[in-house]
Amino acid sequence: MLKDKLKAIFIFALYFIILMMFFSQSSASATPDPTDQMRPFLKKVTDALADPALKTVPKKEQGQRIIKIVRERFDFQEMSKRVLGHQWRNLNDKEKGEFEDVFTQLLQYAYIGKIDEYAGQKIEFTQQRIKGDRAEVQTLLVDKAKSIPVSYIMLLRGEQWMAYDVVVEGVSLVRNYMEQFQEIIRKDGYAGLVKQIEEKIDHIEKENKGS
Repeated sequence: MLKDKLKAIFIFALYFIILMMFFSQSSASATPDPTDQMRPFLKKVTDALADPALKTVPKKEQGQRIIKIVRERFDFQEMSKRVLGHQWRNLNDKEKGEFEDVFTQLLQYAYIGKIDEYAGQKIEFTQQRIKGDRAEVQTLLVDKAKSIPVSYIMLLRGEQWMAYDVVVEGVSLVRNYMEQFQEIIRKDGYAGLVKQIEEKIDHIEKENKGS
């Protein structure tokens, strides 16, 4: 009888292990691949940057065209939340939306000058890391002179991996802005931060019109 019981327990345990492995594999296979989603997105961005027609329109429109593509794979709300840190929880929904808009404009204008620097650099995908609903896709921006490591930090939103941070040569875009913004908030408050961002945008707009 004891042998029969032990045999039954062994069979049950074996069946349980196999069942868990099956569900684990099914769950893993159901998770979208972040690199597979980033690859066509980044190609779309580089194709847009390489389009000669882009250089024929005003700077502001150049930025608007690129940011429209970037929105397809970037979660600007998550990015805004992280650069504000604790301050984000103090905002109501209307204020959160307004900050997201002004911060996205800042990013658009801050990097609008970089458009002219694109000269056909290639993107190589090196590796990826997935942990639950978070992922990191590591790439190299390959130029003639050097290769620059660029990582995209992402969150899984339904079936889509959405980036909320870019790390270039070890420097996080989100952390960089977060440190700047927290210092401004400490000195001038949240209203002071928004005012400075709007002034920066206005200054860049005037520079672009004069160029």
